Formats: sequence, structure tokens, C-alpha cells
Amino acid sequence: MSAPQKVNLLGFSREQMEAFFLEMGEKKFRAQQVMKWIHHHQADHFDQMTDVGKALRQKLTEVAEIRGPKVLHEGISRDGTRKWVFEADGGGAVETVFIPDGRRGTLCVSSQVGCAVDCGFCSTGKQGFQRDLTSAEIIGQVWQAGRAFGPRRNLGEHPITNVVMMGMGEPMLNYDAVLTAMRIMKDDLGYGIGKKRITLSTSGVVPKIDQLSRDLDVALAVSLHAPNDELRNELVPLNRKYPLAELMAACKRYSDNITHRHNTITMEYVMLRDVNDKPEHARQLVKLLNGIPVKVNLIPFNPFPHAGYERSRKKDILEFHKFLNDHGLLTTVRTTRGDDIDAACGQLVGTVQDRTRRAERWKKSVFHRTEQADGNAASV
Repeated sequence: MSAPQKVNLLGFSREQMEAFFLEMGEKKFRAQQVMKWIHHHQADHFDQMTDVGKALRQKLTEVAEIRGPKVLHEGISRDGTRKWVFEADGGGAVETVFIPDGRRGTLCVSSQVGCAVDCGFCSTGKQGFQRDLTSAEIIGQVWQAGRAFGPRRNLGEHPITNVVMMGMGEPMLNYDAVLTAMRIMKDDLGYGIGKKRITLSTSGVVPKIDQLSRDLDVALAVSLHAPNDELRNELVPLNRKYPLAELMAACKRYSDNITHRHNTITMEYVMLRDVNDKPEHARQLVKLLNGIPVKVNLIPFNPFPHAGYERSRKKDILEFHKFLNDHGLLTTVRTTRGDDIDAACGQLVGTVQDRTRRAERWKKSVFHRTEQADGNAASV
């Protein structure tokens, strides 16, 4: 008979940790002690918790564990960007990226093994979908990245100043686990990251945008990528379920509901050559975003094998950027970072045991297109 599975305390929020200790017949303050050891001191064993009694440490060892995801690979880019590949329970792997920028260090965290949304320009989507990550596997990426930088001296003194839920997966489709992980990120017993420094990026799951505005005050980013429904249906298939009118209304409600002054929503817009980067697209975008407090982040497309898209010309990106700014939309162009280690936006792939068979179908379609191209070339 196998031993009962131990509870992984790494993914417990403050409320969950307090409930765990009360159920054990212990005082609630034990939750504070243990969370500080896990997230401030990066402890991975209860014997390291010197202010917890020996009897309780032994009791915890019997029923619980502190287990982060296993590091399969770590790469460092020439620009200082770091990428980790983490093993997921039951097979598969996810990728996490740290981007240094002066005094700011942003960690890009994954929420799923693969992605169910299948945006046409994203290499993650082409891998298919395996499963959701647990809250322990999500916060475990922050924990393991923190361990790579060494112990924290004080709350707030750490290379990781910002976290973006922009890695592999659609966070809103793994809502409960992502919400728990973000609560740990914000909690002073966890990582003490301010609400403006935690960003959740979604391709547009409208009901969950509304729910998030009620559950947790964090920054919101929307993977927009097109200014009209016809084009967005092609680039972001989720648009067929939640079209732009519904998505923009949800963004307006979110901006109205969050409490801090900086209620701006980031609109992410990947620049695809001759697809969504023409002057008429810029005009449509200005009209679409009118009345919503947004900033637009233009993202030069990061290529991957057989993507079927190309990066917009630099002059087209600059003209697009100027038009939006001239018409009252605060607009920036994202600097590509970590592309030499495939850590740039849209390049994360991990290892996915695809339950959807999407990867298999995509590879067949790529092979078919390649054969056609070779045949056409031979007949010329």
C-alpha cells in the first residue's frame, strides 16, 4: 500500500496556510512562520525552520512538503535575459523568463503546459495543450528563479521586481490556480510585489476579466493584435467566442472597477508584415480604443520555424507608432530581448504532451505547404 501523498505547501496562500494549520490543531500564526521560511528564506525542508518547534517540524515532514518544479535547463542570453525550463509533474515542461532592465527585473511566468487558445503567430500555441499548472507549479517558478539569485536580505530587495503572467498558456483558463499564485506574489508573507507590478495577460476571456476585477487588483494586459473582428478571428481564434465589442466593454468595466490611480490597460499588438501593420489598421485601432484608458505595446514579431508570418518592416512599425501617438494613444515599441536563447515574446515552447493533437495537425499542414512550394518551384 502506497504512502498518502504529501501536501505541497509551496502553493498555499495565507488563508489556505492558516486553514491548514488550524486543521492540524495548531495556531494560525504558524502559517506566517512557515510562509516566511518558504518565500523569504527559500527553505525547501522543514528542518531549516529554526523558530518552529521540533515536534511540529516532524509532524509537518510526515504530511507536507515544499517542492518546487525541477530545473531541466537554464540559459543566459547575451543581453542578460535568463530562461529556465521546468519539469511539470506527469511529463511535459514549461519555460520561464527573467528580463533585467536597469533597476527593474521582470519575470515572465507560465500558467499552462502548452496553450489551448492557438494564436496563429505564437509558437507556444502550435505545441498544443497538455494541462493546467497547479498554484504550486506557478508560484514555484518565482520561487526557483529567486533561489537562482540567492537569499533575500529584506522584503523588496530582490532582482525580481515585477511579474507578468505572459508565459506559456492562457492564465484566465486556469483562473483559480493563477489567482492563488498572484495572491502569494502580492502578500508580504510571500513576495510583497505591488499590485501595479503584477500583470495578467489574457487573449480575451471576457467573463474572467469581470471576475478578476472583483477578486484581485492587478494590472491587466490584453493580447489584441488586430483592430477588427475579421482579422482577429484569424489571429486570435478566441475572438469568435468573445468578439471585440464584448472585449472592449469588459476592458472598460475593468478600468472602472480597479482602485489605484493608474488604471491603464495595456493592449499588446504583435506587428506582422502586411497583415496588421497597414495605415488602415492604425486608423481602426484608434477608433476601437477610443474612450478606454489604454497604452499600446507594439511587439515586433519574433519568428519561429514555419510560422507563416514575418516581422513588420522597421519603417512600418515606426509609422504605426507615430500615428497612434499623434492620435492620443500612448504607444511604445517593445525591445526584443532573449531571442538568441528563444526566450523572446511568442517563442516559448517547453515540452508538451499534446492532448489536442493540434501540434500533429500543424506539422502536417507545414509539411503539405512545403511540398506544394517545392512543387511549384520545380515547375517554374
